[in-house]
Amino acid sequence: MLKIAIYGKGGIGKSTTTSNLAAALSRRYKVMQIGCDPKADSTKNLMGGEKISTVLGKIKEKGEDVELSDLVHEGYNGVLCVESGGPTPGIGCAGLGIISALQKLEELGAFEKYNPDIVLYDVLGDVVCGGFAMPIRDGYAEHVFIVTSGEMMALFAADNISRAVDNFKERGYARVRGLILNERLVESETELVNRFAKEHDLPVISHIHRSKMVQDSEQEGKTVIEMFPRSSVAKDYEELADRMISLCSGDMRIEKDPYTEELNFLLRR
Repeated sequence: MLKIAIYGKGGIGKSTTTSNLAAALSRRYKVMQIGCDPKADSTKNLMGGEKISTVLGKIKEKGEDVELSDLVHEGYNGVLCVESGGPTPGIGCAGLGIISALQKLEELGAFEKYNPDIVLYDVLGDVVCGGFAMPIRDGYAEHVFIVTSGEMMALFAADNISRAVDNFKERGYARVRGLILNERLVESETELVNRFAKEHDLPVISHIHRSKMVQDSEQEGKTVIEMFPRSSVAKDYEELADRMISLCSGDMRIEKDPYTEELNFLLRR
C-alpha cells in the first residue's frame, strides 16, 4: 500500500489537486482519499458535489456503534472517500479531531478491510502541528508532496511544511518527495517556484496550468478527469499521477497488472 500526504496552504488547491489525482489513479488502482480538514470538503467532487458524513460526526452520533460503512463512501470510479471532520469553528481543536478520526479508522480496520493500493491524505498545511502533523508523524503516510504557487504565502507555507517533515526524518517517518506547482499566473511564477525548489533540493514534479475547466467541473460537482477527460488540464493531472507513482514506486507493494506494466514501460522510455 502506497501512502501519500498532500500538503499546502489553505486555498492553494490541495483538495482539487488531490481529488483529480485520485480520479486519475483510480483507472489503474484502488484508491482511498482521506480529507484531513474540518471543512470536510476534500472529496465532494468525487461524490457528485455532495458532502459526506464525517468520522467525527458519526462518532458523536453513534458512539461505539459506529461502523466502517458509516465512514467510508464510494465515489467516482470506486474511489473510497473519507472525511475526518472537525469541531465547530471556535470550539475545540481541529488537530485533535484529525487524530481521533485517523485512530478510529485504524481501530475499525479500515485499511485491512478495503485494502486500497493507494491512500491519499489531503491535509491543511498552514500550521503543521498536532493532528495536522499526524499523517507524517505516526506512520500513516510515507511520502509528502506540497502544492504551491508562486505567491509569497504559498511558498512560506511550503517552507514550513518542508521544515516540519525534516524534523521527523531521523525517526524514519515520511519525507517530502516533491512540489506541485498549481498555477496562479503570478509574475515569474515558474522561476520563483523553481528557485524555491532548488533551495530546498526538491523537484517540481508537475505544473498544473490555470484553466477555467477546473471551476466549471467543480460547479457540477465533478473532477476535470471526469468532466473534461480529453482536456489539457486533465492531462496535467494524469502526468502528475504518473510522475508521483514513478517517484514512489520503489516503496510500492501493489501487484502488477497490465496497466501497471504498460505505465512502467512508458516511464522507462
